[in-house]
Amino acid sequence: MKTIRYEGIKKNADTTTLINDYLVVEAPLEININNNTFTVVMRTPGNDEALVRGLLYSEDIYRESENLILEEIENKNNGFTKINIIIPKEKLGKGYLNKRSLLSVSSCGICGKQSLSDFDTPKIKFENQPKINLDRLPEMFSMMKTYQHTFSLTGGSHAAILFTKGYEFLTLQEDIGRHNAVDKCIGELLNTNNLNTAAFMLVSGRVSYEIITKAFLAKISVIVAVSACSSLAVDYAKEFGICLIGFSRDEKATIYSNPSGVTIGNNQKIMNSHD
Repeated sequence: MKTIRYEGIKKNADTTTLINDYLVVEAPLEININNNTFTVVMRTPGNDEALVRGLLYSEDIYRESENLILEEIENKNNGFTKINIIIPKEKLGKGYLNKRSLLSVSSCGICGKQSLSDFDTPKIKFENQPKINLDRLPEMFSMMKTYQHTFSLTGGSHAAILFTKGYEFLTLQEDIGRHNAVDKCIGELLNTNNLNTAAFMLVSGRVSYEIITKAFLAKISVIVAVSACSSLAVDYAKEFGICLIGFSRDEKATIYSNPSGVTIGNNQKIMNSHD
């Protein structure tokens, strides 16, 4: 259940009409680890397994190669769901005790440096990564729009889409939460052993530091956003060597970090592995 219809009154100039409008569903997913409550995530129901796998991976809670088994404890018709996951204690990462530990261990020595030239620092983690061709962005976002079925009905969901370095479509996931959509993409590719092929991530909204850290852990070196990027997102992108691009619309884009990660000009067509 990703969408639900609600009654509403639509006003146009001097007239009002009773309508049944599609809304994106938002419901809590309670995640228990080893029968202990760990966290509650507000998400759009669907692809919960991918969401949980991606979330635990990006938060350094479970990063093993074996897939997880989710035991459904409760699932109500309104999307309220409770699950339990059994993970041997020796396989639990540091994030289990210290959520978002990446922020606490990173000194972010580049934070606050506002010039593009400031990104050139020995702390950069990514080197010799694939470059994204700016002329390909309109076509990539067009493909993103094609797969945003929940958004086309509701106008209320976010999306993330991943491509290979050869511009081959890998996955698109939607959710009411921006971070959830990213986690679902990462989780799906983890479950199919394809995460190592992901090179470029496009997101439908703004980018904050959480999305940067998730991409870094997934070894995705280019992030392109339709909307704005926060200051801390730019700082972390510089720190990690991620090429961060914002306000990508109507053949325009703003590069905020690591401009060496882009090129201009194209001869290729985006490939879609689902065609």
